[in-house]
Amino acid sequence: MKRNGGLDGYRATQADQRAWNRARRPKPRKLVVNRALADIVASKLQLQWSPEQIAGWLKQTYARDEGRHVSHETIYRSLYIQARGALRKELLELRRSRNMRRSRHHTQKTDSHGRIIDTISISERPATAEDRAVPGHWEGDLLFGSHNSQIATLVERQTRYVMLVKVAGKDTESVINALISNARKLPQELYKSLTWDRGKEMADHKRFTLDTLIQVYFCDPHHPWQRGSNENTNGLLRQYFPKGLDLSTYPQERLDEVARQLNERPRKTLNYETPAQRFHECVASTD
Repeated sequence: MKRNGGLDGYRATQADQRAWNRARRPKPRKLVVNRALADIVASKLQLQWSPEQIAGWLKQTYARDEGRHVSHETIYRSLYIQARGALRKELLELRRSRNMRRSRHHTQKTDSHGRIIDTISISERPATAEDRAVPGHWEGDLLFGSHNSQIATLVERQTRYVMLVKVAGKDTESVINALISNARKLPQELYKSLTWDRGKEMADHKRFTLDTLIQVYFCDPHHPWQRGSNENTNGLLRQYFPKGLDLSTYPQERLDEVARQLNERPRKTLNYETPAQRFHECVASTD
């Protein structure tokens, strides 16, 4: 009634025609009409941001300019329905190539998993680590490539900040040496604990703790979701390091660049701030 003249001016025939006009399809698409906005969206897709991350970032960055707001559904429609022509064809591939979720047992490293002595269970990890109340609690794992190559991946639980570490081999001496060297780059306040699975690469975990004063906690067997932030990050890393690549050919500088790109993506769980923003705030507070 209100949109068609109110109680005094409402006319059924006119209201009916207006309703049909509003429902007429197809309508001009926002990313077709607004090329400046489409260019912004395309540039973020090329940085491997998800449509939801882009939509959230736009609302936060251009809070007073609704002309630069677009829903993630509109971005998805523009990606998958090429006839609408809003985004270039080369942007059709989204960030993760895996089409279906595998059994959680599929990716368990059978020959590198074994019994590690003197482990401390994740159940004994401080409550502040469990509820992400304070920064400094990390999750880690190895990402494997061809020719027995691998890199260590580390994710801070509160800020989702990522570090990638080049390792010479998957033997425990090589892995522990690399983790010790990396840990010394951060203040103690930002590296309090490390949670890992039960791979044999952490057999010498006691030396890591002795040298760094960082306690290592171990997930229960076949429970990778207990390191959920790290598991998700490893999935995202496959767009940069697909299976079958020899990871030993990548220098630490390239690993740092990939980590930077991940850390500069806005995250819904961080209210569309970036891990880099949150982590740098933590660093500043320790100075």
